[in-house]
Amino acid sequence: MSRLVVVAVGGNALIRAGQSGTAEEQFENAMETAGAVVELLKTGCRVILTHGNGPQVGAALTRSEFASSRVYRMPYDCCVAATQGEIGYILQYAMWQILQRERMHIPVVTLITQVIVDSRDPAFQNPTKPVGPYYSKDVADRYDRYFGWTLVQDTAQGYRRVVPSPAPKQLVELEAIRACVERGLVVIAAGGGGVPVFNDHDITKGVEAVVDKDLTSALLASELKADTFLIATGEPLVYLDYGKPTRRPVAHLSDEDCRQYMSEGQFPEGSMLPKINAALTFLERGGEEVIITDIPHLQQAIQGRAGTHIQVSHDTVDWP
Repeated sequence: MSRLVVVAVGGNALIRAGQSGTAEEQFENAMETAGAVVELLKTGCRVILTHGNGPQVGAALTRSEFASSRVYRMPYDCCVAATQGEIGYILQYAMWQILQRERMHIPVVTLITQVIVDSRDPAFQNPTKPVGPYYSKDVADRYDRYFGWTLVQDTAQGYRRVVPSPAPKQLVELEAIRACVERGLVVIAAGGGGVPVFNDHDITKGVEAVVDKDLTSALLASELKADTFLIATGEPLVYLDYGKPTRRPVAHLSDEDCRQYMSEGQFPEGSMLPKINAALTFLERGGEEVIITDIPHLQQAIQGRAGTHIQVSHDTVDWP
C-alpha cells in the first residue's frame, strides 16, 4: 500500500506574521499548503492533514464577546468546532482548485473531530492556556464572578482567560477517518487539536479546554499506523542553540538525542518543545519516522533531502 503521511500544520500557516487575518489573506496563504500537499499526492502518498487554529479561534472568541449583547455567547468548544469547519473549507477549496488544474481526481473532505479527554486529568485543576481577547481588571473580575472563568494578567495588555490543556486519549471519529483514507480521500481532521469531550453521557455542556494539536496529530498518526508523521513549522529544520550566534541545523535526531536536548533546555516551551514531545509520543507508540520541516520543503523532506528526521536510533548527522 502507498505511503501514509500525516501532515500537521499550524494555524499560523494561514495567517502570517504582520497580517490581519482577512479571509482573502487566508485563502491566498492556503494555496501554498495545498500545493505542497498535492505534490505529495503526485508521488503516490496518501495524506491526512491536521492543523492548528490559534489565531482563528482567538478571533472567533473575540467576535463572540463583542456580539454578546446582541446574540448568544459561543462557548470555547463550539468555537473550536466552528474553526475546524472554517479552516477545513479554506484548505479544501485551495486543494480543489489545484487538483482541478493538475487534472487529478482525488476527493478532499473535512471531518469535525472530537477528542476524548480524561475529566481527572490534572490539567483541569491547573488551567494555563490563554484564549480569547484581553480584558480590563474590572471586566475580568466580573467574568470571574458571572461565569467562573479563570483569568490571569497577561503582560501589560490586560487579563486573559486561561483554560485547561488536557492530554488527548482517543479520537471519536477515528474509524470515519480511517474509512475515508482507505477509500482514497484526502482527509482534513483533528483541527485545533480536536474538540475536547468527556465520555460521560452528559449532553448538557461541552468541555472548554485546549488540546495540543501536535499531540492529537501524533495520536492520530499512531492509531492509523502512518508511515510518516510530518510536522510543518516556520523553519526548514530543527536548530540547536536557536536564536544564538552558535545556532546550527540538525538533519537527524534519535529519540535519545531529543530527550537529552530537552533536558538541556534546547527546545523552547512555546515553539519547538510541543513538537518534539509529539514526535516522541509517535515513536513511543510504534511510529517509525517523524519529519520536522516547513511547507516549501515538504516534498524534499519526504524524499530524505531536507528537514529534520527523527527516529528510534542513535545516529545524529547534520546536513552539509
